[in-house]
Amino acid sequence: MAHKETVSPFPLRQPQVERNLPPLHAMGRSGLKAGEVALVGAGPGDVELLTLKALRFLQQADVVLYDYLVSDEIMALVPSDTILVCVGKRAGHHSVPQEKTNQLLVDFAQQGHKVVRIKGGDPFIFGRGGEELEVLADAGIAFHVVPGITAAAGATAYAGIPLTHRDYAQSAMFITGHLKAERDEMDWSTLARGNQTLVIYMGLMKSDYIQSQLITHGRAAHTPIAIIERGTQQAQRVLKGQLSDLSELAKSAESPSLIVIGEVVALSEKLDWFARAQTEAPISQLGRQSA
Repeated sequence: MAHKETVSPFPLRQPQVERNLPPLHAMGRSGLKAGEVALVGAGPGDVELLTLKALRFLQQADVVLYDYLVSDEIMALVPSDTILVCVGKRAGHHSVPQEKTNQLLVDFAQQGHKVVRIKGGDPFIFGRGGEELEVLADAGIAFHVVPGITAAAGATAYAGIPLTHRDYAQSAMFITGHLKAERDEMDWSTLARGNQTLVIYMGLMKSDYIQSQLITHGRAAHTPIAIIERGTQQAQRVLKGQLSDLSELAKSAESPSLIVIGEVVALSEKLDWFARAQTEAPISQLGRQSA
């Protein structure tokens, strides 16, 4: 049986036989120079979500300052002769004070090193990247910024949860869960509005307070929610329920986790492509398959 020819109303590109990509060190407009710092977003964890620019700077660095949210697979891309300095913060464990991290960046740069400060997600979204760059600017140190895919975009995509949807959510809001009741300045009436997606970073420890405030200010107790652990990584786990379950679900969750609240969470039952792909084939085989 002869194949039927498909006619497209749009011009089609002929496939290239070879891509002929230049080597990483030749890509981009500029490299990392001695005495400079690159503030790099590592993304949410999946190594293939790292940008080419982030990879290039990692491979050029003399010194890399990293935190606990940067996955082992990404750190494995750093050349073996690079100086690695862990400056991570973790609840309940010894952490490097922010002031110490700031000083290390200044010291290494002033010593003439090419320095990369790599952070999980995006450094400008709850990552204190702005604070670190202010210190560098005050010290007269040149710097670059390489954005990363923030957890709110990456983890929800891998959980099959669209942040916005014409039928269910016309806006999305990102907030931090590092809240203190006595100093809470959040506009909970705005956060509790329907038809929007609320994404909460670092919210597990305050889940009971968040649940209470949202319901008190008008968000329906039956609003769908999800807690996404280790988003985009092979060990990703998604706990689902409704807003009235949040504090109880949080007891079973581990950091790092992201809390998602909104009607769009219900779509994950239909759109959870990542969990299905893991069931069908080893994840190592999926990354290279074409769509």
